[in-house]
Amino acid sequence: MKFYKFISVILHPIVVPTLGVLLYFILIPNRIGSNQKLAILGLIFIVTYLVPLFVLIILKAFKLIKSYKVYAIKERKIPVSLMIVLFYLLGNTLSRITMIRDLGTLFYATSFGLVVIYLLFIFKIKTSLHLLSLGISVGFFMLLSTQYLISFLPVILILILISGLLASARLYLKAHTPKEVYLGFLLGMISPFIIHAIL
Repeated sequence: MKFYKFISVILHPIVVPTLGVLLYFILIPNRIGSNQKLAILGLIFIVTYLVPLFVLIILKAFKLIKSYKVYAIKERKIPVSLMIVLFYLLGNTLSRITMIRDLGTLFYATSFGLVVIYLLFIFKIKTSLHLLSLGISVGFFMLLSTQYLISFLPVILILILISGLLASARLYLKAHTPKEVYLGFLLGMISPFIIHAIL
Protein backbone atom coordinates (compact mmCIF):
# COMPACT_ATOMS: atom_id res chain seq x y z
CA MET A 1 0.00 0.00 0.00
CA LYS A 2 2.75 2.48 0.98
CA PHE A 3 4.67 1.71 -2.21
CA TYR A 4 1.65 2.48 -4.41
CA LYS A 5 0.97 5.70 -2.51
CA PHE A 6 4.62 6.68 -2.96
CA ILE A 7 4.41 6.07 -6.72
CA SER A 8 1.21 8.15 -6.92
CA VAL A 9 2.86 11.03 -5.06
CA ILE A 10 6.18 11.19 -6.94
CA LEU A 11 4.37 10.87 -10.28
CA HIS A 12 1.60 13.30 -9.41
CA PRO A 13 0.25 15.37 -12.34
CA ILE A 14 1.70 18.56 -10.86
CA VAL A 15 5.17 16.97 -10.60
CA VAL A 16 5.43 15.33 -14.05
CA PRO A 17 5.67 18.60 -16.11
CA THR A 18 8.88 19.63 -14.33
CA LEU A 19 10.32 16.12 -14.73
CA GLY A 20 9.34 16.09 -18.42
CA VAL A 21 11.04 19.43 -19.12
CA LEU A 22 14.16 18.30 -17.23
CA LEU A 23 14.25 15.18 -19.42
CA TYR A 24 13.80 17.37 -22.50
CA PHE A 25 16.82 19.51 -21.57
CA ILE A 26 18.91 16.38 -21.02
CA LEU A 27 17.95 14.70 -24.31
CA ILE A 28 17.43 17.51 -26.83
CA PRO A 29 20.48 19.44 -28.05
CA ASN A 30 20.01 23.21 -27.73
CA ARG A 31 21.97 26.39 -27.22
CA ILE A 32 20.32 27.47 -23.98
CA GLY A 33 22.69 28.19 -21.12
CA SER A 34 22.51 26.47 -17.74
CA ASN A 35 21.18 29.58 -16.01
CA GLN A 36 18.41 29.93 -18.59
CA LYS A 37 17.48 26.26 -18.19
CA LEU A 38 17.30 26.68 -14.42
CA ALA A 39 15.14 29.79 -14.84
CA ILE A 40 12.74 27.94 -17.17
CA LEU A 41 12.60 24.93 -14.83
CA GLY A 42 11.96 27.28 -11.92
CA LEU A 43 9.12 28.99 -13.78
CA ILE A 44 7.53 25.66 -14.71
CA PHE A 45 7.87 24.33 -11.15
CA ILE A 46 6.22 27.44 -9.71
CA VAL A 47 3.37 27.55 -12.24
CA THR A 48 2.60 23.82 -12.43
CA TYR A 49 3.42 22.75 -8.85
CA LEU A 50 3.42 25.54 -6.29
CA VAL A 51 0.45 27.51 -7.67
CA PRO A 52 -1.88 24.46 -7.98
CA LEU A 53 -0.77 23.26 -4.54
CA PHE A 54 -1.55 26.66 -3.04
CA VAL A 55 -4.96 26.67 -4.75
CA LEU A 56 -5.76 23.20 -3.38
CA ILE A 57 -4.86 24.37 0.12
CA ILE A 58 -7.24 27.34 -0.26
CA LEU A 59 -10.02 25.14 -1.65
CA LYS A 60 -9.58 22.73 1.26
CA ALA A 61 -9.61 25.60 3.76
CA PHE A 62 -12.91 26.87 2.33
CA LYS A 63 -14.25 23.29 2.26
CA LEU A 64 -14.78 23.38 -1.50
CA ILE A 65 -12.97 20.04 -1.66
CA LYS A 66 -13.04 17.24 0.90
CA SER A 67 -9.58 15.90 0.16
CA TYR A 68 -6.43 16.95 -1.69
CA LYS A 69 -6.95 13.83 -3.80
CA VAL A 70 -10.11 15.40 -5.32
CA TYR A 71 -11.77 12.13 -6.26
CA ALA A 72 -15.22 13.53 -7.11
CA ILE A 73 -15.93 15.11 -10.49
CA LYS A 74 -17.56 18.12 -8.82
CA GLU A 75 -14.40 18.79 -6.81
CA ARG A 76 -12.16 18.45 -9.87
CA LYS A 77 -13.78 21.23 -11.89
CA ILE A 78 -12.05 24.22 -10.28
CA PRO A 79 -8.53 22.68 -10.16
CA VAL A 80 -8.80 21.41 -13.75
CA SER A 81 -10.07 24.81 -14.95
CA LEU A 82 -7.11 26.50 -13.29
CA MET A 83 -4.65 24.04 -14.82
CA ILE A 84 -6.13 24.58 -18.29
CA VAL A 85 -5.39 28.31 -18.01
CA LEU A 86 -1.93 27.89 -16.45
CA PHE A 87 -0.74 25.36 -19.03
CA TYR A 88 -2.12 27.45 -21.89
CA LEU A 89 -0.28 30.54 -20.62
CA LEU A 90 2.92 28.52 -20.25
CA GLY A 91 2.47 27.22 -23.78
CA ASN A 92 2.09 30.82 -25.02
CA THR A 93 5.20 31.95 -23.17
CA LEU A 94 7.48 29.08 -24.19
CA SER A 95 6.36 28.92 -27.82
CA ARG A 96 7.71 32.45 -28.31
CA ILE A 97 11.24 31.30 -27.45
CA THR A 98 12.55 29.85 -30.72
CA MET A 99 15.10 27.50 -29.16
CA ILE A 100 12.53 25.76 -26.95
CA ARG A 101 9.37 26.11 -29.03
CA ASP A 102 8.83 22.36 -28.57
CA LEU A 103 7.99 23.01 -24.92
CA GLY A 104 5.16 25.28 -26.07
CA THR A 105 3.67 22.26 -27.84
CA LEU A 106 4.03 20.21 -24.65
CA PHE A 107 2.06 22.67 -22.53
CA TYR A 108 -0.53 23.40 -25.20
CA ALA A 109 -1.06 19.63 -25.45
CA THR A 110 -1.54 19.40 -21.69
CA SER A 111 -4.03 22.26 -21.74
CA PHE A 112 -5.89 20.57 -24.62
CA GLY A 113 -6.00 17.23 -22.77
CA LEU A 114 -7.40 18.96 -19.69
CA VAL A 115 -10.08 20.71 -21.78
CA VAL A 116 -11.22 17.31 -23.07
CA ILE A 117 -11.24 15.95 -19.52
CA TYR A 118 -13.34 18.91 -18.39
CA LEU A 119 -15.81 18.33 -21.24
CA LEU A 120 -16.08 14.68 -20.20
CA PHE A 121 -17.26 15.88 -16.78
CA ILE A 122 -20.51 16.86 -18.51
CA PHE A 123 -21.11 13.16 -19.22
CA LYS A 124 -20.06 12.19 -15.66
CA ILE A 125 -16.90 10.59 -17.01
CA LYS A 126 -13.82 10.84 -14.79
CA THR A 127 -10.36 10.43 -16.32
CA SER A 128 -7.03 9.75 -14.64
CA LEU A 129 -4.99 12.96 -14.51
CA HIS A 130 -1.96 10.91 -13.43
CA LEU A 131 -2.08 8.83 -16.60
CA LEU A 132 -2.92 11.85 -18.75
CA SER A 133 0.33 13.53 -17.69
CA LEU A 134 2.47 10.46 -18.39
CA GLY A 135 0.61 9.76 -21.64
CA ILE A 136 1.45 13.30 -22.77
CA SER A 137 5.13 12.67 -21.96
CA VAL A 138 5.08 9.49 -24.07
CA GLY A 139 3.32 11.24 -26.97
CA PHE A 140 5.65 14.26 -26.72
CA PHE A 141 8.82 12.19 -27.08
CA MET A 142 7.24 10.17 -29.89
CA LEU A 143 6.54 13.47 -31.65
CA LEU A 144 10.10 14.69 -31.05
CA SER A 145 11.42 11.46 -32.57
CA THR A 146 9.67 12.30 -35.84
CA GLN A 147 10.73 15.95 -35.75
CA TYR A 148 14.42 15.47 -34.95
CA LEU A 149 14.80 12.05 -36.61
CA ILE A 150 16.33 10.83 -33.35
CA SER A 151 15.21 7.59 -31.76
CA PHE A 152 13.91 8.14 -28.26
CA LEU A 153 12.70 4.52 -28.13
CA PRO A 154 14.48 3.65 -24.83
CA VAL A 155 12.98 6.75 -23.16
CA ILE A 156 9.52 6.04 -24.59
CA LEU A 157 9.64 2.40 -23.45
CA ILE A 158 10.74 3.41 -19.95
CA LEU A 159 7.93 5.99 -19.78
CA ILE A 160 5.41 3.34 -20.89
CA LEU A 161 6.68 0.95 -18.20
CA ILE A 162 6.44 3.71 -15.59
CA SER A 163 2.92 4.46 -16.85
CA GLY A 164 2.00 0.80 -16.35
CA LEU A 165 3.36 0.91 -12.81
CA LEU A 166 1.45 4.11 -12.09
CA ALA A 167 -1.74 2.67 -13.58
CA SER A 168 -1.39 -0.37 -11.32
CA ALA A 169 -0.91 1.92 -8.33
CA ARG A 170 -4.02 3.97 -9.15
CA LEU A 171 -6.08 0.82 -9.61
CA TYR A 172 -4.73 -0.77 -6.43
CA LEU A 173 -5.61 2.36 -4.46
CA LYS A 174 -9.09 2.27 -6.05
CA ALA A 175 -8.61 5.86 -7.22
CA HIS A 176 -9.76 4.92 -10.73
CA THR A 177 -11.39 2.22 -12.80
CA PRO A 178 -9.46 0.56 -15.67
CA LYS A 179 -11.49 2.63 -18.18
CA GLU A 180 -10.49 5.89 -16.50
CA VAL A 181 -6.83 4.88 -16.49
CA TYR A 182 -6.75 3.79 -20.16
CA LEU A 183 -8.71 6.85 -21.25
CA GLY A 184 -6.31 9.20 -19.48
CA PHE A 185 -3.23 7.59 -20.99
CA LEU A 186 -4.58 7.40 -24.56
CA LEU A 187 -5.88 10.97 -24.44
CA GLY A 188 -2.50 12.12 -23.19
CA MET A 189 -0.57 10.21 -25.85
CA ILE A 190 -2.51 11.66 -28.79
CA SER A 191 -2.73 15.25 -27.48
CA PRO A 192 0.79 16.36 -28.61
CA PHE A 193 0.09 15.07 -32.14
CA ILE A 194 -3.25 16.89 -32.30
CA ILE A 195 -1.68 20.16 -31.16
CA HIS A 196 1.25 19.74 -33.56
CA ALA A 197 -1.21 19.22 -36.43
CA ILE A 198 -3.19 22.33 -35.42
CA LEU A 199 -0.13 24.55 -34.95
